[in-house]
Amino acid sequence: MYVERIVSGMRPTGALHLGHYHGVLKNWVKLQHEYPCLFFVADWHALTTNYDSPQIIEDSVWDMVIDWLAAGVDPSQASIFIQSKVPEHAELHLLLSMMTPLGWLERVPTYKDQQEKLSHKDLSTYGFLGYPLLMSADILIYRAKYVPVGEDQIPHIEFSRELVRRFNHLYGREPGFAEKAQEAVKKLGSKKAKLYEELRTRYQQEGDAAAIGQAQALLDEVQHLSNVDRERLFGYLEGTGKMILQEPEALLTEASKMPGLDGGKMSKSYGNTITLREDEESVRNKIKKMPTDPQRVRRTDPGDPEKCPVWQLHQVYSGSEVKEWVQKGCKSAGIGCLECKQPVIDGILKEQAPMRERAQMYLDDPQLVRNIVADGNEKARKLAQETMRDVREAIGLGYN
Repeated sequence: MYVERIVSGMRPTGALHLGHYHGVLKNWVKLQHEYPCLFFVADWHALTTNYDSPQIIEDSVWDMVIDWLAAGVDPSQASIFIQSKVPEHAELHLLLSMMTPLGWLERVPTYKDQQEKLSHKDLSTYGFLGYPLLMSADILIYRAKYVPVGEDQIPHIEFSRELVRRFNHLYGREPGFAEKAQEAVKKLGSKKAKLYEELRTRYQQEGDAAAIGQAQALLDEVQHLSNVDRERLFGYLEGTGKMILQEPEALLTEASKMPGLDGGKMSKSYGNTITLREDEESVRNKIKKMPTDPQRVRRTDPGDPEKCPVWQLHQVYSGSEVKEWVQKGCKSAGIGCLECKQPVIDGILKEQAPMRERAQMYLDDPQLVRNIVADGNEKARKLAQETMRDVREAIGLGYN
């Protein structure tokens, strides 16, 4: 039942740029070959900060999916879907909101940070306060094992883990749970049952964290257990109740090393981006117009690459030989700034070429994208409905 599944999403708020590729999409492409992956368009999340201008969301959804496909996300390896097409996200969000302490939401670090950064927007809404809860619902509805995040998002994963513990504690206590769990232990067979009990004791009495991992691995080996018994044994192991929701783990991803055209972080709000499928001539012009070391006023003036935004792009796109050429040529005024920029232009265009090629098929036939997403919606919804059936039953809403 508990598959090592990955869930990740992105808000459709405009064209994706190379910072998105290096910070998120490149990692998705790698992960899709290692785990079952679900990647979703977080259109409801986009409404938390763009509720007054939803047109940008509608305009961005399909273009963003094409960008994902262009970057190498493979619909035969990963499910691509739209959040709002799986209404179970909203139902789980609502049910979790009934048991989530208000203080938990107010203490999420990004709540105050975002309010300060986006002070020009009205963020005094429940949607904004509750977005970490919706984010948790997005993860928990698929019983995801891993969520790829940057360091700044780790508090969101910890928030989700706390929610799971609270939910399982409140609603996992079915009548006669201990007796039913003991009956399930017997089904393991005498040898495995004895080992399970030893590991359970080590974890509960001695706090041995390794024991819980070993016990979970033991349960994963047993093929003949029903899902219900498996859930009971997971819960009995930890001393809670039946494990209805699974605690996710953060899969830490490296921060994007993609600098913007001004040397700062590449961001649409800073106006320093190159989009994933930007026209070649536009890329050339943007790089040629990039600022350089302010000390190099004339071609004959020596410069310092460390003080030049172009040097940061060389870190991403150039090999050791080119970087050595830049260092020597810049410091001795042996090369001009336009010469220095050419390898960066070549590197970016080379990276973008396969993206443009992959995207063309979907631009020529937009129905292909619609079909991929419709298929992903269906797969995601099936998984979400299974979770919600168990959640409703645990809460006492399973009546017909």
